[in-house]
Amino acid sequence: MKERLNLTPAALYARVSSDRQDVDLSVAAQLRALRDYADKNGYLVVREYIDEAESGRIADRPQFRKMLDEASKAEAPFREILVWKFSRFTRKREHAVAFKSMLRRKGIRVVSITEHADDTPTGKLMEAIIESVDEFYSENLAQEVTRGMREAASRGFWMTTYAPYGYRRVYVQDGAKKRPRLELNPPHDAVARRIFDLTLRGKTSLDILKTLNAEGIPSPNGSQWRKTTVHKILANEAYTGTLVWGQKSKDKQEPVRVENAFPAIVSQQEFDRVRKLLESRAPAVTHPRRAASPYLLSGLAKCEHCGKALTAAEAKSGKYTYYVCQSILKLGKDACHTPRLNAKNFEGIIISNIRDHILTESNIRDLVKLVDEEMDGVAREQRQHLETVEAELAEVNRKLDRIWHFVESTDLDMADASERILEHRHRREQLEAAAEEARTVLAERRQLLDSADTIAAFAADMSEFLRTSELTETKAFVRSFVKEVLVRPGCATIVYTIPTPEDSPIGGKDAAEIALNGGVRSIGYGGGG
Repeated sequence: MKERLNLTPAALYARVSSDRQDVDLSVAAQLRALRDYADKNGYLVVREYIDEAESGRIADRPQFRKMLDEASKAEAPFREILVWKFSRFTRKREHAVAFKSMLRRKGIRVVSITEHADDTPTGKLMEAIIESVDEFYSENLAQEVTRGMREAASRGFWMTTYAPYGYRRVYVQDGAKKRPRLELNPPHDAVARRIFDLTLRGKTSLDILKTLNAEGIPSPNGSQWRKTTVHKILANEAYTGTLVWGQKSKDKQEPVRVENAFPAIVSQQEFDRVRKLLESRAPAVTHPRRAASPYLLSGLAKCEHCGKALTAAEAKSGKYTYYVCQSILKLGKDACHTPRLNAKNFEGIIISNIRDHILTESNIRDLVKLVDEEMDGVAREQRQHLETVEAELAEVNRKLDRIWHFVESTDLDMADASERILEHRHRREQLEAAAEEARTVLAERRQLLDSADTIAAFAADMSEFLRTSELTETKAFVRSFVKEVLVRPGCATIVYTIPTPEDSPIGGKDAAEIALNGGVRSIGYGGGG
């Protein structure tokens, strides 16, 4: 242990270039040489950084930048950086000047294990001159890198280190250099798509993470799903195929925005709908007390005259309940002319109109599908789940085929591959069981409601549901169809979330105007109904 404390903590940096003229040791060979040198010369290797297919003429290499970032921390994890040759560190003189000087100020040296630094008087004089212009190079270098990245991003290259979940970075030739683009990464892209679909069907982030965790689907970092992880996916416009780079730019330039830069997982229209859903659930939009209110139209009913919400209020020790404009509650009865509405009668007339406008005989087939796939969601979720499972199953089988092919065509010992084979086989068994379960559920759901008697019975059941179900169930159903209810003296307008059937009383429109008779309006402001 004491000997270990006396060792110099070091980082190893290895690089190979895409440039055909740059013929050097492979990464594996460089690392072997570096580890051997470290072992024999009193170093403790604490970090290893590897850049493949990256030119030494550019500074924007992912692992190179990560190494410099860690070196710049207050407590850097290493004191020396070992490279096979100085050319592995960089091939540009100004980069070498800037980066080596920056590292030297942090007490970190760059050491080549095959080359000796020039320690002659001439070399030292040159180093002093170089250090005098170091500040210029350091400031200029960052601007050069940013300009290069901005230009690459504007041509659709993905310049961020990590790809969004559901995508992977692939390098394509761009002149003499290879640059990363995004492509779909099955089966994760299907999981990302499923997250958007579940949200569009009204599922919350909590519902989604519970579903994914229950099915054993790993999150982007391989652990359990969390609400923040789901929310980040839903809020990321990249899933529309749109590349946005430079949002946190220090030079205050407009971010680079490139549409259709890579395959989309959701359409722009779907993404916009999800964004509105997320905004509507935010506490700043829907007050938590309003969302949790036991009254059917809380959060839906609004005063058309002043724009304030109608709030349920009790009178005569709870004997009567009314919907009343907040302006009246806060400023008095003269603040608004919209009358108080008897809660029970008002809710009843809204439910009655939903039944008349939505549950028409000709629309019932579409409604059955809506309830089955959008509200209940079982069939659609299971189909997507099956697609995801089958995609991952195909990938596992491909991996097993590649391992068997490698064993058969090389001298690899079967024992060396057995652990990986067992791991893939175990995962295949899990996936096959999950696929069979999904197929069974789907088979049970495929009994179509085709007969007229069944359809008529469903319509009757749905109407009865609206009349007799528990309030929480009715509230959820109403909110599936009603966007808002705008109230003014003697009248209310129901704004639906979907167009009504053509044969409904309002003929396919998405809003219905209804009269508020004396049974709904209260007599005065003091009570009665």
